[in-house]
Amino acid sequence: MTGSEVPHSFRLAYVPGVTPTKWIRIWNERLPDVPLTLVSVSPTEAFGVLRERAADAGFVRLPVDRDDLSAIPLYTETTVVVIPKDHLVAAVEEVSTADLAGEIVLHPLDDTLAWERLPGQPAIERPATTADAIELVAAGVGVLVVPQSLARLHHRKDLTYRPVTDAPESRVALSWPQEETTDLVEQFIGIVRGRTVNSTRGRPAAAAQPKATAKAKAKAKAKRPESGGGAPRKAAPGKPAGRSPKGGKGGKPRRRS
Repeated sequence: MTGSEVPHSFRLAYVPGVTPTKWIRIWNERLPDVPLTLVSVSPTEAFGVLRERAADAGFVRLPVDRDDLSAIPLYTETTVVVIPKDHLVAAVEEVSTADLAGEIVLHPLDDTLAWERLPGQPAIERPATTADAIELVAAGVGVLVVPQSLARLHHRKDLTYRPVTDAPESRVALSWPQEETTDLVEQFIGIVRGRTVNSTRGRPAAAAQPKATAKAKAKAKAKRPESGGGAPRKAAPGKPAGRSPKGGKGGKPRRRS
């Protein structure tokens, strides 16, 4: 698909924890004729969805394979430890990984953090998902270290979380296939980067048309002769520019018969 082709909708994938509401609202304001379809994906399947063209672009977590995918880093998340509300860690504002040395730290298979060395004590088995790990934390089996957005996504009344100062951080990026940088992808990049509607790369092509048309109209109007006879004629050399009023000195007197 080339950049000039406009599909019926724009498909946007997103991994858990990312909230694209703000960008969707701006998209709907700027491109009301192009519906935006959300595609919820897990972190492990996000890149496959983009490569298979099941989505035009997606919010993913870094790292991204730059061989065939483009990516724009957007923000870095705070890493937190999820704990029961009556846990000792809940009494402090923040902790370090060393503070978790005596804890069983759950490590789900869909973990998004790039650990060099896991903190605490490993569990007997790795939970399949972050959601499963949250259930184990609520059951008092262990604690879980995740990006803050995932702690909020899986919020429970009996759980809380605290920042971990020296844990790896998760970075969220907008990614899309390099060979599919379409006009609509450019539009969404402009929205995410905060370009205004009047930005050359951040607005629909049709939005630029009214301004250009108004400019052309103003130019044409400036060239158009004034109403009432057009531009004044130049006077011939030695002759007055216009007819003199009656009784004036201009011109020869008429001879009486």
